[in-house]
Amino acid sequence: MHLVIVESPTKAKTISAYLGASYKVVSSFGHIRDLPRSKLGVDVEHGFLPHYVVPRDKQKVVTELKALAKKADDILFATDEDREGEAISWHLAAVLDVRETQVKRLVFHEITKTAITEALEHARPLTMDLVNAQQARRIVDRLVGYELSPFLWKKIARGLSAGRVQSVAVRLIVEREREREAFKPESYWVIKGMFHPTARSDAQFEAKLHAIQDKTIDKLDINTAEYADKIISAAKKSSFAVSNIEEKKQTRSPSAPFTTSTLQQEANRRLGYSAKQTMMLAQRLYEGVSFPGEGTVGLITYMRTDSVNLSQEFVNRAREYVETVYGKEFVPSAPKKYAAKSKLAQEAHEAIRPTYAHITPEKLGDKLESKLVRLYTLIWQRAIASQMADARLTQTSLEISTIDAPEQYTFKAVGSIVNFAGFSAVYPLSTKESLLPALIKNEPMTAQEITSEGKQTEPPARYNDATLVKALEEYDIGRPSTYAPTISTIITRGYVVRDEDRRLAPTEIAKLVNDVLVEHFPRVVDFEFTAQMENDLDEIAAGHKKWQPIVKNFYEPFKKNLIEKQEILSKKELTEETTSEICDKCGKPMIIKTGRFGRFMACSGYPECKNTQPIPGTEGDGPAETTDEKCGTCGAPLTLKRGRFGKFWSCSRYPECKFIKKIQKTIGVQCPQCKEGDMVIKRSKRGKTFYACNRYPACKLALWCKPTGAACTLCAAPLVYIAKDTIQCSNKECPGKKSME
Repeated sequence: MHLVIVESPTKAKTISAYLGASYKVVSSFGHIRDLPRSKLGVDVEHGFLPHYVVPRDKQKVVTELKALAKKADDILFATDEDREGEAISWHLAAVLDVRETQVKRLVFHEITKTAITEALEHARPLTMDLVNAQQARRIVDRLVGYELSPFLWKKIARGLSAGRVQSVAVRLIVEREREREAFKPESYWVIKGMFHPTARSDAQFEAKLHAIQDKTIDKLDINTAEYADKIISAAKKSSFAVSNIEEKKQTRSPSAPFTTSTLQQEANRRLGYSAKQTMMLAQRLYEGVSFPGEGTVGLITYMRTDSVNLSQEFVNRAREYVETVYGKEFVPSAPKKYAAKSKLAQEAHEAIRPTYAHITPEKLGDKLESKLVRLYTLIWQRAIASQMADARLTQTSLEISTIDAPEQYTFKAVGSIVNFAGFSAVYPLSTKESLLPALIKNEPMTAQEITSEGKQTEPPARYNDATLVKALEEYDIGRPSTYAPTISTIITRGYVVRDEDRRLAPTEIAKLVNDVLVEHFPRVVDFEFTAQMENDLDEIAAGHKKWQPIVKNFYEPFKKNLIEKQEILSKKELTEETTSEICDKCGKPMIIKTGRFGRFMACSGYPECKNTQPIPGTEGDGPAETTDEKCGTCGAPLTLKRGRFGKFWSCSRYPECKFIKKIQKTIGVQCPQCKEGDMVIKRSKRGKTFYACNRYPACKLALWCKPTGAACTLCAAPLVYIAKDTIQCSNKECPGKKSME
């Protein structure tokens, strides 16, 4: 019997289907050894040697694996081909008492019969460079987490944590929030006109004021309503004519097939999936899903990669598919190749692609859950499109100017038409086609209407999953396997919450911890230093550097600085601010503290005096708000209070009576189902925002996406906003499920 060990039960099931009865495929359920939770587990005085233990919840698995190993003729380790996968195999070999030189590693990038058969024919030994890179990362992260986190507990608040990558991610989010807070909006006016050729009133189109006296106007040039009205008044009195027409031929090339980061970014933009959700779904597609008529099939290649390469076999199949379905003109003369953005990308790996070009999204239909189908569709379309011909477009720029106004006002309209769809026949362009009427220079034009719209400049947007992953990648921080866990960690630890638009907002405690780390532990949150650490880990994996010196060079200055800060910094210095306010209960000075739900004022006489107040000028400042509504338990008045998830009504006799009532936040949309209630914002038990009718349980409408208030013209289900304010039907079965304007 040949024993094959993988890290996932689903993966084991898929591989079993491709191997004969002489193979026994089992799962280790991930790592079976790790550093102990109860202590550091790293001997910092003797080469940073780690002390690994088998966790209690893995002991049963280990016992079962040992029993199977004794009966096996040989053992093959088929864990993923990356650092984590190599380390899992190394730990398995150690626990099962298989010498490193005798380890047989099966490596593949897709779970197909061909790939598994080839892996069996080319089993290789362990690559200790990959193992050492994983060990170095694990040890550095343990040293930071287990030595810096207790410092934060002692100096700021219990339960806090720090991490080599997570703290840098929090810094990015905090600094973006500070940019937003410092931002001062400026008003400006946009002037638009609805025009048509004087001789053809049915050919209307919109144009935007572009220039005054041949000088292109900047965004903030029209900064008062009076100035806008003056321009409109003068323009309305004038005649118009076409002053310029330009046509440009453009080509658009397809994007490279997905890497881990680009998949996370595009899935967030197009589908609204978080990085964590994307990777969970991709993992299932890779390891295998039950596909009627095919059994359990691995539908995509390995989803943790920074390579944009495609196998020659897939390229050939993709080109054949495109020629058969779309025609020869959609197939470029030579296969397209792409360059990886990362200088350390593993070129031996492949991009994320479907394992079989012929399994189109349409073939999956309703055989899989919709989220899996949607992600597979994105991956399939991107990979196929990457081997298709360029799209060809014509862009028309049309300028219409006043003839007899005191100043010449020029309006501009831009239209695009697709002359040849190319790759966009599979992977749609982000720009929409817009057609302008055929006009000639100096042709008289009529302004149907000219209007202005007042606007304000917007602060930089908070990061969402896509933009944060992009920023981390640009700074060279983290690697394909770390992006999703990093975002998940900073949310779980309470450093970041998702706002109503699913963007990442820092909590007050995140700002405080970030400020402490930036000032006192700058190397830990320094972008360049963190990126260099990632590069060092890649060098270890490539066999160019030894791991102990890398860990030592990081740890020794880190430890020295930590000892110094423990001695000289006090909790009061870091977490408290003096104020001129006096406690109205005991007369002692009030101080500003930072707690779980943000900053507040507290009496310096604590614990003798437990008086707390909101900070003057902040939300919640002022006398306690009450309502005419009475407590549902004891009949006392209700008082407005604020908690982790916002404001709520609490009994004024608290803590004797602990009755509370949630305040429902409406979004200004009538319930599209019952037509009586209002749609309100709610949170699930896991803190995820959703939208529901406030007449529940009389009306049980609930939606994960924000409703527009309109109904689908095809099935009458509510329309909802998804990524980038795109509107789609909320009914999964509706043929109008695709994005609509």
